[in-house]
Amino acid sequence: MIRHKTGLVSFLFLAVIFSILVRAAEATAMDFTVHGGDEITKSLSLAVDDHIVIKFTVVGASESSIHFYMSYPNGTEKDFGSVGDFNYSFICDAEGEYALHFSNAGTSEDRLITLDYEIDHYILGIPQMLFLAIIIAVVCVAAVAVFIFMGKPH
Repeated sequence: MIRHKTGLVSFLFLAVIFSILVRAAEATAMDFTVHGGDEITKSLSLAVDDHIVIKFTVVGASESSIHFYMSYPNGTEKDFGSVGDFNYSFICDAEGEYALHFSNAGTSEDRLITLDYEIDHYILGIPQMLFLAIIIAVVCVAAVAVFIFMGKPH
């Protein structure tokens, strides 16, 4: 009986440690103002194979657009130009900090940005939550098999 409890406690301990080490999917929504002549940068920490969706809307008194570009961890940049309603998705191919740059240079008018982004983490090409469910199912089946095997008289 003691062996059964030790195995169960070990399993629960490993499950808790594994769940702490694996990052969950992230979704963020925020509003911020980019003042005339300023630039605001938002950073995203991404891992390889993360699936990212970035959406934002710009509101201004006379013009509802802002200059937007992204900086990648390898030092390159992708310029999207002047945008108002933006929707972009990509799969991360390099781990590191990705910077979203909202530049309102050259104007004195403030712009309100409503930013939404979602990061889905993938492990071995499988969505993280599905991967964890498979691991938990396999470990549970293995634990039941061990308990059944240990409970049979020889």
